[in-house]
Amino acid sequence: MIGFFRRKKPQDGPDAAPPRPSTEDLAAALPRAPGESLSDAVEADQPTLASPDVATPAPEVSEPDALPAAAAGKSGWRDRLRRTSAALGLAGLFTRNPRLDDDLLDEIETALLTADVGVPATTAIIEDLRKRMKEREFADAQALLKALRADLIALITPVAKPLAIDASRKPFVVLTVGVNGVGKTTTIGKLARRFKQDGHSLMLAAGDTFRAAAVAQLQTWGERNGVPVVAQGQDADAASVAFDALQSAKSRGFDVLIADTAGRLHTQTGLMNELGKIRRVLGKIDDTAPHEVLMVIDGTTGQNALSQLRQFHAAVGVTGLVVTKLDGTAKGGVVFALAREFGIPIRYAGIGERVEDLRVFDAESFVDALLPEALGGG
Repeated sequence: MIGFFRRKKPQDGPDAAPPRPSTEDLAAALPRAPGESLSDAVEADQPTLASPDVATPAPEVSEPDALPAAAAGKSGWRDRLRRTSAALGLAGLFTRNPRLDDDLLDEIETALLTADVGVPATTAIIEDLRKRMKEREFADAQALLKALRADLIALITPVAKPLAIDASRKPFVVLTVGVNGVGKTTTIGKLARRFKQDGHSLMLAAGDTFRAAAVAQLQTWGERNGVPVVAQGQDADAASVAFDALQSAKSRGFDVLIADTAGRLHTQTGLMNELGKIRRVLGKIDDTAPHEVLMVIDGTTGQNALSQLRQFHAAVGVTGLVVTKLDGTAKGGVVFALAREFGIPIRYAGIGERVEDLRVFDAESFVDALLPEALGGG
């Protein structure tokens, strides 16, 4: 038990240099394509700036055994959200022919609550369906279930707003935030590929200076995408990294700057205050920056995502969301709860490991992926 709490090895002294991440750390932090080698030069003690002029062509970023990129359109969403659809628990209601009565509404209500849609959103949906059923608006149960589909789509359509880069803001600064393990750094790498393919020049700021190998992970993403990365190594001041990156991006005329931050629990007041410091430091160079505060949320988190967003929004003013890991065991209902309570735009959804699987959030495709194809209509 005593050995468990030992923080240093006997040979570690007060002047010992922080350990460099091992090859295994890097491999764990960032999946590799077959035959790809990781950069083994990581500057941990001095600020670094990776140059796009010497970057190698960007290989695939998914694991060797990862699924191919999801197909375009609704079919891709439906294929990747099969487990999410099963977890939502509505499929059984749509594949049989239930009676049009209060018992059916009770089953729908139970399914929505179990799937983390939340009480307020579920109550609003059920009350609407109950009122319309009493007014004899539905010819049969299938008509009611189609009305449920329409209500679900209507609930999240207002928040399905893609991120638009304002060309008058140069650079357009995107600050990414979120709790530990949601996939912020990976999301940044995928966004970098997307923005570059859209014709934007961009720079990355390695502001996750707390997690082992996080700086090297972002630098590897930069090398793959041919994008420069400003970094100061592990344990550097995150606000200083953001400040240096914005100065550099501004002087070099980049269109976009994406700043990474360390993952933190929403209950850690000191670390949450650090985010406010990063925002203030950016404002010293550009009083309108950051122009987008993008929070990455793990789709498997459930109702705890509401508490996370509430705290992060209070600290830095979240302006957009990315919901990741929807292709796993996520119940999916939390998307509706987030939309109902906050109304913050959902910019992207992660439906797979490939770069292409970070999709612009599409309300209709998302809902139809959770329901049988016959009802979703394509």
